[in-house]
Amino acid sequence: MTRLTERKAAARDYEIQDGSDLWVFGYGSLMWNPGFDYAERRVGLLRGYHRSFCLYSHRYRGTPERPGLVLGLDRGGCCRGIVYRIAAAHAKEVRDYLWEREMNQDSYHARAVAAETDRGAVQALAFVVRREHPQYAGKLPTEKLVECVIQGTGGRGTCREYLANTVQHLDELGLSDGPLHDLLRLVDQRCAAANALLKP
Repeated sequence: MTRLTERKAAARDYEIQDGSDLWVFGYGSLMWNPGFDYAERRVGLLRGYHRSFCLYSHRYRGTPERPGLVLGLDRGGCCRGIVYRIAAAHAKEVRDYLWEREMNQDSYHARAVAAETDRGAVQALAFVVRREHPQYAGKLPTEKLVECVIQGTGGRGTCREYLANTVQHLDELGLSDGPLHDLLRLVDQRCAAANALLKP
């Protein structure tokens, strides 16, 4: 059994008590494309982690030659996102779906985290970036972030689209994430300037 297979098998053992609902914390594409039915959703605050474009994408939003970036939860700070409640009858099915979606590149740890909501704290499943992963980008300079977002195109679309969808849904929820909003503005300014140079 390979190390990745072992990790995925162990991940599927993420504890779900029989008869208990599953809570999932979404901070990126899970906010606007969860891919599963849920009984409830709330805005949640997670302390100890922040949302960051800290993971190079060689498949979904880029290629090995021209990598894009995807979001991860990295340590430090705090993050507002969406907490979904999945009814107990569907909890294991949704957990297995999330493993196929989020864990297939071995780039995240599955963590049980305490997410604060307006109706109290809930223990939720969250996907935290593995800093030891070879595609972990860390805290990139702004210029490098812009470059990767502009060039990144993969099997699920462009990196710019991924960024814009995340910002749009944060806006709809009334949540602020200054760095992501600033990054989108810089990307669009750079693209507009490049397009202007191409005009006759």
